[in-house]
Amino acid sequence: MKCWLTIFLGAATLVGTEASRASDKPPFFQAPTLRNRLANSFSYSHETLAEGPWSIQVIRIRRDRSDLGIHVLLGGGRQLGVATLSSQASTFPKARGQALAALNGDFFARGGPCLGDPEGLCIRDGELISAPNGKSAFWMGPDRSLHLGPVVSLLSMITPDGSSIAIGLNEERQERPVLFTAAVGPRTPSATGTEFLLIAEPGTMLPIRPGLRSAFRLQSVDSGGNTVIPTNGVVLSLPLSHKVPPSQSISGSLWTLSTETRPDLKGTPTALGGGPALLKEGQPTLFQSSDARHPRSAIGWNAEFFFLVQVDGRQRGLSVGMSLAELAAHFVRLGCTDALNLDGGGSSTLWARGQVMNTPCEGSERPMGNALLITLEPGAVEPRSFQSVPEARTH
Repeated sequence: MKCWLTIFLGAATLVGTEASRASDKPPFFQAPTLRNRLANSFSYSHETLAEGPWSIQVIRIRRDRSDLGIHVLLGGGRQLGVATLSSQASTFPKARGQALAALNGDFFARGGPCLGDPEGLCIRDGELISAPNGKSAFWMGPDRSLHLGPVVSLLSMITPDGSSIAIGLNEERQERPVLFTAAVGPRTPSATGTEFLLIAEPGTMLPIRPGLRSAFRLQSVDSGGNTVIPTNGVVLSLPLSHKVPPSQSISGSLWTLSTETRPDLKGTPTALGGGPALLKEGQPTLFQSSDARHPRSAIGWNAEFFFLVQVDGRQRGLSVGMSLAELAAHFVRLGCTDALNLDGGGSSTLWARGQVMNTPCEGSERPMGNALLITLEPGAVEPRSFQSVPEARTH
């Protein structure tokens, strides 16, 4: 086990040191090339291309290694919030696996009452944290199959009289009702409105998961917001403009939560929003894009491998960044059939085995709402066969 980690760490440490000290050395893309090593299942590589110039970090894992896990992290740990990628990855519980590599995730709320709220779909360890927004998302099925496409929210709360209320989830409440779970924090982040405290019926699975219908009993109705969220329940927060019939305010009445989506995500353990999709089933997608170059982060895959890719940008002499079209073309060069763009700019960060491997454009890590983590699962056996990979190209 130590053999494989030592070889990987040797390559990662050398490249990471060059990246972290780029400010006091010659431009990174002109630095001497480094020879990296990889196990058959997991590898890190750095590529420098004078064409941009571009500085590109790539993590590649074999999809058939079921002991290499793909997880979603939250900036607040068990709840919404923001934290640097290093902090999120390094605090992953060791009992759940060895953190190997991480990449920043979806766009997120950078202020307001729901700081760190992912813009789109977020499923962490099977728990539905954030509802989809109709844009492209990545998800892993119960059988570890990988999927990419737009996901539409059908989330609703069915009242005691049978009517259905379309709802948001763990987001800043504005004009539509929002359901708050413990993932948002100990209390609802709303200051006004009417809030229904709902306790899960026996047999109802918590935390809430996608693709299910779950029963709750109304315990109380409060005005003014800031309601305590129970560990065995949820809170439905309604804006002042939403009139509540007396029949819906009866203590002990039965409510039903539907967490359906289109497509159905029942049983999905991991999902992450983003966009746009860059490649889909081997074909380029139609997305609106300018020629603007920025730091980029994205994920991609083919039948054999899953990739985390990060491109530095906004740093003349080091890396200027890529347009979305250039990023899509790079995934084609990697041999990917599917690829999804993630948050970029100052958020664009790749972490591996204890350190940031790229040079964030703001000079340091930006706190972020969520991330994607690759782990060696508990009890896994390290691969012991190695092969040399070509030197990182510098041209």
